[in-house]
Amino acid sequence: MRMRIVSDTSYAPDANFAAGANGKQELFDAAAADFEGFWADQARERITWAKPFSQTLDWSNAPFAKWFADGQLNVAYNCVDRHVEAGNGDRVAIHFEGDQGDTRTITYADLQKEVSKTANALSELGIGKGDRVAIYMPMIPETVFTMLACARLGAPHSVVFGGFSADALHTRIVDADATVVVTTDGQWRRGKPAPLKAAVDESLTRGEHPVKHVLVVKRTDSEVRWNDDIDKWWHDVVDRQSDQHTPEPVDAEHPLFILYTSGTTGKPKGILHTSGGYLTQAAYTNSIVHDVHPESDVYWCTADVGWVTGHSYIVYGPLANGATQVLYEGTPDTPHQGRWWEIVQKYGVTILYTAPTAIRTFMKWGAEIPAKYDLSSIRVLGSVGEPINPEAWRWYRKNIGGDKAPIVDTWWQTETGAIMISPLPGLTTLEPGSAQRPIPGISAEILDDEGNPLTEPEQVGYLVLTKPWPSMLRTIWGDDQRYQDTYWSRFGPKYYFAGDGAKYDADGNIWLLGRVDDVMNVSGHRLSTAEIESALVSHESVAEAAVVGASDETTGQAVCAFVILREGFADNGDDTVQELRNHVAKEIGPIAKPRQIMVVPELPKTRSGKIMRRLLKDVAENREVGDVTTLADSTVMNLIQAGLKKD
Repeated sequence: MRMRIVSDTSYAPDANFAAGANGKQELFDAAAADFEGFWADQARERITWAKPFSQTLDWSNAPFAKWFADGQLNVAYNCVDRHVEAGNGDRVAIHFEGDQGDTRTITYADLQKEVSKTANALSELGIGKGDRVAIYMPMIPETVFTMLACARLGAPHSVVFGGFSADALHTRIVDADATVVVTTDGQWRRGKPAPLKAAVDESLTRGEHPVKHVLVVKRTDSEVRWNDDIDKWWHDVVDRQSDQHTPEPVDAEHPLFILYTSGTTGKPKGILHTSGGYLTQAAYTNSIVHDVHPESDVYWCTADVGWVTGHSYIVYGPLANGATQVLYEGTPDTPHQGRWWEIVQKYGVTILYTAPTAIRTFMKWGAEIPAKYDLSSIRVLGSVGEPINPEAWRWYRKNIGGDKAPIVDTWWQTETGAIMISPLPGLTTLEPGSAQRPIPGISAEILDDEGNPLTEPEQVGYLVLTKPWPSMLRTIWGDDQRYQDTYWSRFGPKYYFAGDGAKYDADGNIWLLGRVDDVMNVSGHRLSTAEIESALVSHESVAEAAVVGASDETTGQAVCAFVILREGFADNGDDTVQELRNHVAKEIGPIAKPRQIMVVPELPKTRSGKIMRRLLKDVAENREVGDVTTLADSTVMNLIQAGLKKD
């Protein structure tokens, strides 16, 4: 399979690949001819319904959508049991690779037993339909078992990324009203154990909480504090359960999970996803975008389940499709920088879905590292989390894809639940760096400041979605008004406002340009400037803080902070900076640590007191500072720049 180059910049699909591809032109034609009928067909084709639906979409109370509302299903049944019933119980569901080199091979029959035991254990701990479970775990099979067990019971889960702090965890537990937390004693990071349960313990000291039980997997044999009233070992509770469990059908609109994402106010938003529509689009997109053929492919998404990519393209999409996949606990460079390619070679990975941050890191390490391994099994590559620059795209294709594998550069969000804009690998002439077109069944436009559609190339505007879609968020947990204000007010209730800038090129391809609000995208993780500013100001020495996202060649964006110290606190140079960086890591998590902190005498403000972050971004990116005429004191920027030069 060799991809034909159309020009110096674009690549046409290979005819042999196209012949067997899941994503074909007929899908676009069908969606254009009958939007609701198209999605009804996808739901019936890809999902087993306990009770068939009669209505596809109810948009009568926009922007609150209902998809397949009178239908019933069980998500875990669709991801596990039906594959066993179809005679595929011996098919490998998960090849697990641990940080320590330990491995497990889990078939669909094994998965059915483990998920059933976990569901029985959660039932014993009082979890039933509608109860919430917080999951704070690393990338191990028990994490997947727990998510699917929750789905089996109709108990919405809230997965919290294992890198988040005790405070961040506490906020999410309380907001979701989670009565059970599932965690591990610790997690392996770069060959060494790191505590995890300790953060749960600490989070429960932060104030009132609803937690009745903490279920703990022994992963690192780390010493942990123990409270007999609420703490329980996984091996004591789960291992003795029956491996038989009957999944309970729920309504299509029954909540499946809450996933918290950064908001511009600093308070995380609990994004609510429901069952039928979400699973339909997760399975559909995994099939047509990643071109998964379950009988022959070995698929690997390198994301963490703490983020939406791990939900949709590790747990729900691939397992609904009956795929075989790799689950990897470790980092790309432990114990050596060829670890990923060793795994690809070992399992014959055919589809690899990863982030531009990782690709740029591999570029820095050098092409000679992947060249040591046999990567010839790879036939599709994917990119997720942020726009990928054309240079990294071409490096990825050449050095990982053997100059032959198509790359699907996907745009979507926690809120959209599944891929929205992407090439189809057997159909699209690929343009490096562009997510290209909405997939079949999705409608998007780019609007100017006044809400008028842009059509000319290179005009920069705002990406919006113009029709509801099955995997869309239903609301912000407990805050319908915030849902409407955040996503449906910028251009009126007709348009979902994605918060990303975008433009068309001369061929009509969409190019994503990053966030236009106060949310940064660092290594594919969305971080709120307001949340980091709040963390900085909570330090006793900080009077005021302003945070911006600055371009970074490895992480896409990096956190840059400007702080004013309180009276009586001295600027001790590197010591002050390090103390504040560590403070942010403690309050939010290491991912939010500012790359740069600059102590300044004043912040650039308008006469009304608004901080002009645009000017701070100019400084952080070493650009000439823009128009300062609206500042109350235009000399402030001179002071800041002088301080920066001193550094």
